Amino acid sequence: MVKIEVDGGAYEVEAGQNLLHACLSLGFDIPYFCWHPAMGSVGACRQCAVKQFHGADDRSGRIVMSCMTPAADGMQISIADPEAAAFRASIIEWLMTNHPHDCPVCEEGGECHLQDMTLMSGHIYRRYRFKKRTFRNQYLGPFLTHEMNRCIACYRCVRFYRNYAGGRDFEVFAIHRNVYFGRYEDGVLENEFSGNLAEICPTGVFDDKTLSDFYNRKWDLRSAPSVCVHCALGCSTSVNERFGKVRRILNRYNGAVNGYFLCDRGRFGYGFVNSDRRVRDPLLRQGADAAEPVSKEDALRHAAMLLGRGGAIGIGSPRASIEANFALRTLVGADRFYLGVSDSDHHLLTLLLAILRSGPARAASLRDAEEADAVLVLGEDVPNTAPRLALTLRQAVRQKGFEIADKLKIERWQDDAVRVAAGVERSPLFIATPDETRIDDVAARTFHAAPDDLARLGFAIAHEIDGAAPTVPSLEPEAGALAREIAEALGKAERPLIVAGTGCASAAIIQAAANVAWALCRTGHAAALCPVVPECNSLGLALMEGGALADAFAAVEAGEVDTLVVLENDLYRRADPAAVERCLRQVRHLAVIDHLLTDTARAAETVLPAGTFAEADGTLVSNEGRAQRFFQVLVPENPVQESWRWLHDTMRALGRPPEPDWTRLDDVTEACAAAFPGLAPIREAAPSADYRVAGSKVRREPHRYSGRTAVHAAETVREPPPPDDPDTPFSYSMEGYYGPLPAALIPYFWAPSWNSVQSVNKFQEEVGGPLRGGDPGVRLIEPASDAPAYFAEIPPAFAVRQGEWLVLPLYEIFGSEELSRWAPAVAERVPAPYLALNRSDAAKLGIEEGAMIALELAGTLRRFPVRLRPGLPTGVAGIVAGLSGPVGAQLPAWGRLVPAADPVTVVAPRHE
Repeated sequence: MVKIEVDGGAYEVEAGQNLLHACLSLGFDIPYFCWHPAMGSVGACRQCAVKQFHGADDRSGRIVMSCMTPAADGMQISIADPEAAAFRASIIEWLMTNHPHDCPVCEEGGECHLQDMTLMSGHIYRRYRFKKRTFRNQYLGPFLTHEMNRCIACYRCVRFYRNYAGGRDFEVFAIHRNVYFGRYEDGVLENEFSGNLAEICPTGVFDDKTLSDFYNRKWDLRSAPSVCVHCALGCSTSVNERFGKVRRILNRYNGAVNGYFLCDRGRFGYGFVNSDRRVRDPLLRQGADAAEPVSKEDALRHAAMLLGRGGAIGIGSPRASIEANFALRTLVGADRFYLGVSDSDHHLLTLLLAILRSGPARAASLRDAEEADAVLVLGEDVPNTAPRLALTLRQAVRQKGFEIADKLKIERWQDDAVRVAAGVERSPLFIATPDETRIDDVAARTFHAAPDDLARLGFAIAHEIDGAAPTVPSLEPEAGALAREIAEALGKAERPLIVAGTGCASAAIIQAAANVAWALCRTGHAAALCPVVPECNSLGLALMEGGALADAFAAVEAGEVDTLVVLENDLYRRADPAAVERCLRQVRHLAVIDHLLTDTARAAETVLPAGTFAEADGTLVSNEGRAQRFFQVLVPENPVQESWRWLHDTMRALGRPPEPDWTRLDDVTEACAAAFPGLAPIREAAPSADYRVAGSKVRREPHRYSGRTAVHAAETVREPPPPDDPDTPFSYSMEGYYGPLPAALIPYFWAPSWNSVQSVNKFQEEVGGPLRGGDPGVRLIEPASDAPAYFAEIPPAFAVRQGEWLVLPLYEIFGSEELSRWAPAVAERVPAPYLALNRSDAAKLGIEEGAMIALELAGTLRRFPVRLRPGLPTGVAGIVAGLSGPVGAQLPAWGRLVPAADPVTVVAPRHE
């Protein structure tokens, strides 16, 4: 630490940190544009000028750019110096010369960083009276609008898109004073993090198109803290609502998880909440007739009648909250509760949980992963199954460049200088997957093979690190050499990371990854393991120790089940459709609680309308084992309510409510924590509903929220009272407390003079660091002190079969995940189902790209267009999980390919 003087006051700051970062962390207001905490400094905008003095005798000083000036002991600076203030005002004036006067119609108005900085600099009157420069805007896809006339050339967009996120279809084009940021031609931005441009841009050049379609001001949006439900990483989000609809998702800073950025699936996948596929009323089917809407009371009476007969079992869901699953378990009994994941996922999740609990390798957060200095990805297509992790790994490979910069005494925030110094040097990232991935471009080595061969490579790496690990028999020379190379790189690292998960549906891959991590720990390395699991609460569900889906089907087939209750789950995505059909025919009564009308819900006798994440509260457990609370932002339209509340109401209708009874979410959370020691910390995931500041609840609405009466003008001109919310410490109004809060309860970021997303600076212990009081969430799983015995069941090498192909699940960021594909904007990016082959296999079959082929799998024939994927190994084919109808739930499996020229009976898929 060093001491600096700012406008006469003495402060301690981190040595070498740039003055802008240091002063913002101290709470000072300095305007800036090009600098960003996650991307460092380039000194492009010249807006952050301050006056630096050299000793007590220096009266004139010199103007320096605070973002490019490191803090040194004894340094004296002034932010308020008249000359520095005048300089900043002149900069903002010429930046504004070509900026349009369109704040009243700009979607960014009211949360615009440019507006904030203009007022902060004192520029309130425009003297420029000449013709403004104008540009043609581009179509950039369904996620973003483009308005280049608002650009101030801060270069943030291109720095993020190309340098940080690795995109290659976006660039800066310039001649003289005409600087243009966009694509070389109109088209969809290909990078899966393009939506961050709406938050990165300090003006309104890039805006959220899904919000622009409805044009809402920030101060008219109700907000609540939430957790992304579209993968297992647990990214923190803020959900914005207006007129009873979710209007957008914003990144909610979490220093341990997502930091400043979200993937496009997490940002734009919310559209299913507003979908016409929603279940809005209880449905009841009488005999063979179609299900008809009924009242809440009739639905509960019927559900109680069914469950009162006994013999009920419950199937939970990895996309439902801990509390909802626990409520179902309480209703049917612990021995009659089933997890509701595929049998393969059930086995793999149980295995992963045992590895995390019994081994010495810590489950890595995204922040841990970003700081790793050597990474092995084993079997997981990270950009599609855990997109935000892929962005993290792009930053992890920069650790080598940072080390080079440290030796050259270049500060790490000097972004351009660090990149130049690093050149092509990167920390080692090794990717071993069945096919190419979108982060292969930053990998030191890639290895594409069938799952068994990937597992064998992993086991070989573990043996190279620690000779006590089992030897791989008959290892191919190429794989052996690669194993030695990877083992050497991981062994030299201080913070090695192993990434593996359920993507290949291979227990051997997960066991091999555990062996590698444990071997590193046994040889004195602080290795971390980053598990990738399928859905937002997969790990939380596994902690509840329910039965397998096959066991549930067996109980139905044995005649032991009178009523089957399915919670927020579509069984057709979890198992062989024939087995699901057989189960649903054999069970006497089927009740479904869900918010989407899935194929399972269509087959139900009773359907109860559940609230989505935006209409409910609950706890989710991420892949890291971090429990986080999400809070409702929408007032559920009666009779829609939380799943746990439907289950509780059913228990009461049966005359056997829980003891003690549940009146609010905290009661369910407490009961769950008491029942499962491993889930006990979920009590601390967020403050209880009793949390108050000076007797006030926390407000969901900003202090400028307007038009409450106008919202209901078609019904009444009277001011309606705000809804009651017994489950949370939030109020449904602009009345209430907003100020320093526990991180889990921050509904939106705002501070005086800081209306844009940059206001998060005011909530952090230091800029770019943890939120004050710690980041949201509480970890449930910590590593053991000693490593267990190594896994020793090494699979044989993959062998090609004559006339058959091993069909693997492939993943698409848009389409494979169940909920986001029903968001209109995301739906435009969902590809058609396809079957992937490598070129040599396609040539043997005499087919080319786009040709139709039929896949025979377990007696089912399904027609697909062919997509050539050169990374796939010979003898391996792939179809897209979540998009491929009945065959998708059975993979991996051996199948036969039939050229389309042959006669074929095609079975129509579901989900299309």
